[in-house]
Order: sequence, then C-alpha cells, then structure tokens
Amino acid sequence: MNNILLLGWLLTLELNLISANIYMHSPRGSNNRINENTATRKNNNRLFDSQNNARGGYNVGDDQATKSTNENQQYRMKFYQSGIKGDSNLRIQWTNQHGCGNDDPNDPMKLNCNLVLQFKCQDDTSNRAPKDSYTLRNGQLINSQDYTNQPKNENTAALLKRRNSNVHADRGLHETWEWYNACYNRERNKGLFTADQNLQKNNLGVDAAVATRQNPNKQRSGYECPEERDYYPYFHPTPWTDVAVLAHNSSICSYYKENSFNRRPYGECVEREGARRKSYSIANNPVACTEMEGEWVEYHSVLELATKYTTKRQCEGANRKQLTDRGIVYKWGKPYDVGKIVAHQSIEDACFVLPPPVDCKVAEWSRPNNLGDGLDGKPLHYTWKLPHFPSLKQKRCVFRLRYNISTDDYAPWSTDHSQNQVKQNNVVVKKSPVEQNPLVDIGANQALRLAINTAQFGRTFQDRSHVFFISPRPAEVADERKLINLNVRGKRGNIVQTYPAVEYDFVPKEMSIKDTDLVHIQWTGSNTHNNKAPGGDGQTGDAGEGTGGTDRHNLLELLDASQNFPRPIETASLYKSMNVVYNSINDKKYDTKNVAIQLASSGYYRCAKNADCGKYSIETKAALNPTIDGASPSYAGLITSFKKGTYHYVCTRNNNFTNRSQKGKLVVR
Repeated sequence: MNNILLLGWLLTLELNLISANIYMHSPRGSNNRINENTATRKNNNRLFDSQNNARGGYNVGDDQATKSTNENQQYRMKFYQSGIKGDSNLRIQWTNQHGCGNDDPNDPMKLNCNLVLQFKCQDDTSNRAPKDSYTLRNGQLINSQDYTNQPKNENTAALLKRRNSNVHADRGLHETWEWYNACYNRERNKGLFTADQNLQKNNLGVDAAVATRQNPNKQRSGYECPEERDYYPYFHPTPWTDVAVLAHNSSICSYYKENSFNRRPYGECVEREGARRKSYSIANNPVACTEMEGEWVEYHSVLELATKYTTKRQCEGANRKQLTDRGIVYKWGKPYDVGKIVAHQSIEDACFVLPPPVDCKVAEWSRPNNLGDGLDGKPLHYTWKLPHFPSLKQKRCVFRLRYNISTDDYAPWSTDHSQNQVKQNNVVVKKSPVEQNPLVDIGANQALRLAINTAQFGRTFQDRSHVFFISPRPAEVADERKLINLNVRGKRGNIVQTYPAVEYDFVPKEMSIKDTDLVHIQWTGSNTHNNKAPGGDGQTGDAGEGTGGTDRHNLLELLDASQNFPRPIETASLYKSMNVVYNSINDKKYDTKNVAIQLASSGYYRCAKNADCGKYSIETKAALNPTIDGASPSYAGLITSFKKGTYHYVCTRNNNFTNRSQKGKLVVR
C-alpha cells in the first residue's frame, strides 16, 4: 500500500518535549487519579498518557460528606455558557515544570515551548455512567477500559461483540472505543521523524498509529490515540475542539489558526461492509483509501449539530450578523459526528455550528525546573470564554491541556522521515541526527556520554479535568450579563505533602470586575485526599484541619488581607453588597444573613430560622462542627453581583497562619 506524504504532514509541528510535567489546578486536573487515598496515583494509563509524576493530580469531587461509591454520588462542576451577548469566563490554571515563554534568541529567558488547550463536549443524558463506548464519564474504579486486539477478517457483528465485552460502565471514558480501534488499525504517518526508535507493528502486521517515537512499544492509555496525542495540529479528524495555542513565537500563530481543525476540514478513509459504515480503515491517505475501495471523506469539527435546519439554505440563512460577530457560525457540510461513527451510520451533509477560531498568543514566561508561578508572581493561567451552544442543551465536557518544551538540537519543522536511522541486516547504515545516549569526543581523548533518550528528546505531556457540565444560563441570568467563575484549587496537605499539586486557594485569587458583572461562586473537593503511602519520591501525610483526607471550603469576609479573623455577619459589608440573582439551593430569595450562612457553612445550612427553610435551618438541622466536616466538599453555589468597593474574604477551615493562606480579594468598579 502506498503512503503519500501530504503537505500538511510536512508542516505539522511535532510536540518536541524534554522531560517535563504539567499539572492543571483549575479546573482540577486528574493526572489519571479518580479516588485513591494514596499520594501516588494507582493507574498511570487509566484515561490518557500524562507522562507526569505519579504524585500529581486531584481526586474527583464528591457530592456528599462521605466518599462516593458510584458516579451518581460524584460532583460535577457546572459552568454556565456564554450568552449571545455576554461572556462567561473560566480561569484555566496550571504549573509546568520546565518553563515556557518566547524563543527570541536575543532574550536571556529564551525558551521553546507550546501549550495546547482543548475540550470535548457532548449532549448530557440522565444516565451518568451507561455501559457504552460513547458517553463521557469519570468512572468509579481505577481500572482502564479494556481492549482486545482485533483478529483478522473480523466482521461488524464480531467487532460489536468485542467492543461490548471491552467497555465497562464503572470505568472512566474520554475517547470512544471506536476512536482507539481506528487508531490501532490505521497506518501511521510515515513522514514523521522517529530518530533511532524501533516502532512496533500491531498484531495484524500494520505499522499503525498506536506506535510513535514517544510510544514505540504501543502502550495503551484509555482509548487515547498515541499519534493524535503526540502531534498538533493532527492530520486526521479528532474529537477534541481547540481553545488556544500558547506558542513559543507569535509568527507561528497564523499556521496554527489556518490548520486548526476548528477552521479547516481533515480527511479519513471510510470503508463499508454492505450498507454499514465501518468505524476504521488501514488507509491513512486518499490514494491508499482508493486501493482499499474506500471513500476519502473530509469532515469538519463541530461545536454542536443544528438539527432544526434541514437544508443548506436554512442553515446558511441562520447566520445573522449578531451571531457571526460573536463567532457563532452555522455551516452546511459533513460534521465529524462521533455518535454516528460509534453507531456505524453514514455521515451525510448536515447543518452544524462551527467551533470558534482557535486563539493563539505567545506563552507566558515561566521558570525552568520550577513548578511555580509566572514572571509576575501570579499563577500561570488562560481565561477561557466558554462557548455558546445555540441549542441551549446541557453538555457534559472534559478539558485537556498539553505541553511541550522543545530542543534546538534538531529543527522540528524540517526534520522528518528522511533523517530517520536506517538499518540493513541489523547494521546502522544511516544515522539519526540524535541518538540514544551518544558518546561525544570533546577533543581531550576522553569520550563523554550524553543522557539522551530519543523517545523523550521531543516529548508530550498532558493533564485533563474530570467531567464537568456546561449548562444554559438560568432564566435569572440575562444573556447580556458577563459571568465570571470564582472557584478553588488545591488539596489537603502541606506544601511538601501536596507537591506537585498545590495547597488550597481561590481561583482567581484577585478579581477586578464591574458592578454590572456577575460572579458564580462554586467549589468542589474530595473525601479521599489522605495522601497515604506509597508516597513515590515525596512525602506522605495530609496535614490540615478537620477529618483526615477531606477537602472543605467556605467563604467569609475579612476586613483586609493582613487579618485572619473573619468579620461578624452582622457587621460585614460583603454580603450586604451582594445582589443574588440565582441560588443553586432553590429558587427562594434568601436575605443577606441567610446567604452569608450558606457561604460560611458550604451550603450545609440554608438559613437561620426554621420558619424560613425548615429542616435545613440552624435551628433544626444537626449542628455543624467548627471545621465543617459535616458539610459536602462541593458547593454548587450562587450567582451574584456586588456593589462598588473592595472586599477581602477567607476560608476559615484552611487558612492557617504560617502554614497556608486561603484568602481572596475582589475589587468592584
């Protein structure tokens, strides 16, 4: 079978990474954790290949005061979508180990790196964890989904039987089984640089996309496709939607914008078994596809389908200026419909909403060999304007962050397959520009060995969130209002015990908003952050207040940031300045004092008096202990505006002078 090297493949920038790590702190990055009470995760390959230290990551949130025993008891953060007029902003926050920033050769802080931010969403359903290969879920077990290698000459009926035996309802799932099975079958891109690595074939004898230079032994991680993971922009359709690329140089942004799947279609080979669409093909290019008697089809990335428009004229006619000015564009064409691929159904032309264009800017500077803050002393972050879904359906989603730090020892843009090592009869007849642990002669009759692993001399790291919701705005939140999310980060333990995760804090820690803006206060936590042995290469233990292993948060006003004693509710100005437009507890309009009680108790109490909220009142409900252990670690919160002024607030549970500070500041203009 011929393999054609397409122009797009020649220009694809390989994520060339030196040893590094990336950890997402808000939304909480899992680093493949689910609910372990140990300092290290128990399954490095549960959902994806992170290549991070096993100590990183945060457990899934619990929706009750005790450990969840099934996915229905987990808490999923709920963020509200942008309106047609008003933005909804979510702060994405992370640390990366080996630095990032501009690659200006005249800059003493020169670094070569890229960060790629993506998300995946689908329509939510009432079943949180069905036994299917499509629905996003966290899982409850630490086990990965199963995969049985494909036998030769397998028909669709046998494939479906194999799939159904592999997939489990109580295990996490981000990509579909069909996505990995297609990757396992499809020939890899042989135009790529693999140095001196020996990439293994699959059990069918195909040089498949499951083996890459970084993953030569075709190690499986969930249902992630290793080739797609290692290369961006990918050269086939992908289920991930681009948000932003934080690049090493602004000059490269035009390439990323033009080649993002958000804006240009990519093709794959579609074969059929009778009238049914097969979910995979060996062919990875149009010529090979024709030889397989398949059809090479180019698909578009989809924010969501627009099924109410059934003709091209209706679809394109929906593009009103008010929508297109906000990046909401309807398009007629072939959508990359993952649901239909899973169902082995043909994908016909249809109307869909295009994702917004990918944002691209120079990455913020960060210090190498330090999982810390940026040049300004603030956490590394990106403000994501949440998408607007015209259907106003609730979506279940997951966020993905990939990171690279590149070497200048070879040029990633021009180094390709032509420079790979070549062997004949197990003898090297052509060397790669970089080799495994080479010996170098510095001219002193003394050979020195360099520590180079060519599988990692160019390497991809990533972290992903747990599943969350993007929901339509409540009726009380007008379309034109700007909505800003105020959340928390961190887990139980001191700075050494939590590392490379972080201790508790608010996200954002400091906010400057207008008095017309709305703030959605919400947080989540776990009951199993005990940080027990094994501790890997770090310290075990869970120093903190209250019951061991538990995350808890609340929010009370401080007079100023230098103090540690909260203001009494009766004299505090923060609560009096609030105009709550939506409360997750119920639709009842609670007065200032009761809102303060809810924030102080993490929603354990709704009000003070039995007459106002019955069994949820301080008068009636069982007393909450001073470290709020009886409250849930998760609080769905409220949406409010604030009067002009400067406000400081604290979490009384976690703020521990000389040990950790969990304080925030809000300036309202």
